[in-house]
Amino acid sequence: MTRNTTTVNANEATLGVESFGDDDAPLVLLAGGTTMLSWPDALCERLVAGGCRAVRYDLRDSGESTTADPEAPAYTLRDLAADAAALAGALGGGPAHLAGIGVGGMVAQVAALDHPGAFSALTLVGTRAVAPGPSDDDLPDHDGETMSRLFAHAMPDWSDREAVADFAAAGAEILGDDPDTARAVAAHIWDRTPSTAPAVQMANQLGMVFSRLDCTPRWRERLPEIKAATLVVHGRRDRFFPVGNAEAIAREIPGARLLVLEEAATAIPETAADEVAKAMLTLGPSDGWSQR
Repeated sequence: MTRNTTTVNANEATLGVESFGDDDAPLVLLAGGTTMLSWPDALCERLVAGGCRAVRYDLRDSGESTTADPEAPAYTLRDLAADAAALAGALGGGPAHLAGIGVGGMVAQVAALDHPGAFSALTLVGTRAVAPGPSDDDLPDHDGETMSRLFAHAMPDWSDREAVADFAAAGAEILGDDPDTARAVAAHIWDRTPSTAPAVQMANQLGMVFSRLDCTPRWRERLPEIKAATLVVHGRRDRFFPVGNAEAIAREIPGARLLVLEEAATAIPETAADEVAKAMLTLGPSDGWSQR
């Protein structure tokens, strides 16, 4: 299987990308949350086996993408959405299937609304339809006990790879994800991070830069405008964004399909990679997605 890592200039930003599969296959563009490693290798490999090209990428201020000042980002949520559209165009092959996980799912929603011609299908994983901060009254917010336990953990020494990995494993256990997988991913993220500066490492590990972005105007009220075939995937055990958030998205996007992973929390477990990939691959071809 062809697998390449490079950078692509899109929307005046340099974006780190990793491509699985043949360049002429239909494109599935995977927006990280915030690094590309939010998307497991196993899922990318299964998408390729289904006849597509999977390209996962780092959002700005993470991984191999442009890093400036994560504590004072000079871009907005709309810029991140424009990055996705520009990257899809730069990679070629016609409208892409855009998938976003976590905060990447927020980027994906706005991208599908602001740049509808760039995307033929949409997958939203473990996300919600409002920006970071207070949730809408009709949406379930973060589980209070879980958040209290998370905040009780002191931040690690970001220059210490093992301390960062241990911190990630402890957080995963609280959230209901696999600690061993989280430890390995955190170590890999640490290795890819361009600096050991605390703000840069925190942006890569926790995505804290996203909470500082200008995410206005709201987009939830525009969800019925989305025409792309849409799949909403969520873990039943997600205590960070409880599953009611996914149910709301699926209700409000016309024709959206909801896939609830009964044994998952915030991450896509490797055991669910087949199920998620299969669901993603069945969003066409009548909806603009061509399988091989």
